[in-house]
Amino acid sequence: MTAIIHRRAVHRDQPAITYRAAGDRYVLVEYGDMALDLELNFFVTAVSARLAEHPVPGLVEAAPGFRSLLLHFEPSAIARKDLITAVEEVHDAQESVRSLTIPSRLITLPIAFDDAESREAVRRYATTIRQDAPNVRDNSNIDYIVEYNGLDGPEELYGTITGTEWWNAYTGFFPGLPFMFPLDPRNAINVPKYNPTRTWTAEGAIGIGGPCVAIYPVESPGGYQLFGRTVPVYDILARHDVFRDDPILIRPGDRVRFLRVGEDQLLAARRDVLENQYEYMIEDDPFSVADYLERAEGVRATADKLRSAREAAAARTEVP
Repeated sequence: MTAIIHRRAVHRDQPAITYRAAGDRYVLVEYGDMALDLELNFFVTAVSARLAEHPVPGLVEAAPGFRSLLLHFEPSAIARKDLITAVEEVHDAQESVRSLTIPSRLITLPIAFDDAESREAVRRYATTIRQDAPNVRDNSNIDYIVEYNGLDGPEELYGTITGTEWWNAYTGFFPGLPFMFPLDPRNAINVPKYNPTRTWTAEGAIGIGGPCVAIYPVESPGGYQLFGRTVPVYDILARHDVFRDDPILIRPGDRVRFLRVGEDQLLAARRDVLENQYEYMIEDDPFSVADYLERAEGVRATADKLRSAREAAAARTEVP
């Protein structure tokens, strides 16, 4: 017995598509092969946006993942086979990945690197959970991230983070938690997660696990290596006007650019957010996949050389 209910082969430069039953009210749509390929995510983001613009009657929600869409439908309003037919029509109308222009916003966020709250989370971990964790150095994860990627000290790490826009591929696990990947392949770093995880992470902390950077929207456990903190990106109480219509700041398909600030500046900005005085820097800026691919191809040789050096450094570094 298989959960696969429909397949679609590669079609007109579109990825292969697999539909899986996920209970009585859900269908999981998977795109392409299981690989870290931003082109697949661009296609998912575009399909999700099209479904939002042209709702299918009976479709309650389409929740995007990195290379998937989870479709929640109401069986009394639409049969599963009719839902698949409707989504196939959306796919038929979709352009090839490389010609897409995706609705997107560029959000500039301040970041204080190696901040006190992130260091406190690491200190608690080393004190109460794992004293011999190789990723903990002087109550910080910074030096471990640097060593694992073969970087020339913390400043090169900070420049790597601020030197690219970060694509929010999807939001999940916690409400408002963005999972972001660098759009400049030269800035692609990687690091293993904690083992075991932390029991506490400050709201607004920023960390990296594998190739993915995430911002913690609330205080929570966590396993990503921490390197900084920013202003709130989620507020169900809407204490700032930016959250009035949606408690989640960073949507799938948005890009984040980090602007380095001192910790005193960050704390002042965080106070201003709570007092509705802070000005979030957000601009509508549609994303051209063709332009992205052209830029990525132009730096491919350098990116490949950097990746090889970072992989060699990772092979020499102890894993938690």
